Amino acid sequence: MSADRLSYALATGGLVLPDSGTIALFGAPGDAVLDAFDPSRVEVVQGFFPDHAAWLRRGVATRTDPVGPYATAIVTLPRARNLAELRIAEACALTPDGLVIVDGAKTDGIESIAKALRARLPLLGQVSKAHGKCLWFQGGADLSDWRHAPAHLPSGDLTAPGVFSADGPDPASQALAAALPDTLKGRFADLGAGWGWLSKQALTRPGLSELHLVEADKTALDCARVNVTDPRAVFHWADATEWTPPSALDGVIMNPPFHQGRKADPQIGRAFVTAAARMLAPHGRLWLVANRHLPYETALAEAFRETTEIGGDTRFKILHAVRPTRQRR
Repeated sequence: MSADRLSYALATGGLVLPDSGTIALFGAPGDAVLDAFDPSRVEVVQGFFPDHAAWLRRGVATRTDPVGPYATAIVTLPRARNLAELRIAEACALTPDGLVIVDGAKTDGIESIAKALRARLPLLGQVSKAHGKCLWFQGGADLSDWRHAPAHLPSGDLTAPGVFSADGPDPASQALAAALPDTLKGRFADLGAGWGWLSKQALTRPGLSELHLVEADKTALDCARVNVTDPRAVFHWADATEWTPPSALDGVIMNPPFHQGRKADPQIGRAFVTAAARMLAPHGRLWLVANRHLPYETALAEAFRETTEIGGDTRFKILHAVRPTRQRR
């Protein structure tokens, strides 16, 4: 949610917010500015754990699924088109007597969303600023065909709009799964487990006694709960860089995210490496897959006594690190 665009719309675009009632923020990041609102009237709908937790720390009412009805709904446009449509349709249905406001950057598809909305209903206003748009319309319109539901892949696995690699297993995860030894043994975690494909492959190893699936995207984790039925699986909605296992782990596997929005941010993967070292027992081991260009070797050298590249190709590298040096906290 762009405070600049919203403030501009309120100041010059003719946008008027109601004097009473709940204002729902769909998908707003945890550091979004609330200068235009009374925080006591705001309810944030956010299923990404770090942002969800940030809103709670700020004392703002926060939930993972919308309930309504709302006096106004503001949708922060996500990158995934089907998720964007889903959020707009939910906001429209739950704001029957108020405005639905959609705010997004050009790089996240606001132009195509605006065009699609204009073809279906009258827009009451819009402003352009800061490489994006803020537009608004009367809620209550029928956008039921935009309410995309979770769906099963040909494999039978369940995925949902907006989750990572929703069309099938990620090639990097496939490469990592093929490189994992058959002799995995003990307590493991899959950090950034997504909808569970890599975890399912790891659980084919009979030596695993438990596998913790740690995922920040609640929708993806809900899919994983359906897809991974092995009783050794334990599910955690959490920030993988902050999560602490119930006891020291024997191993960690991961295909960490490396984007913040559209911008590549290797620091995310480095934070995953540091977290993995903290979770592992002194004899613990890490298996990591990453895009070939991502510079994780320095973080691995700081956190582990030994790191080896055990596989990969021109796209990916598979790294194996042993004996963490960082102390558990």
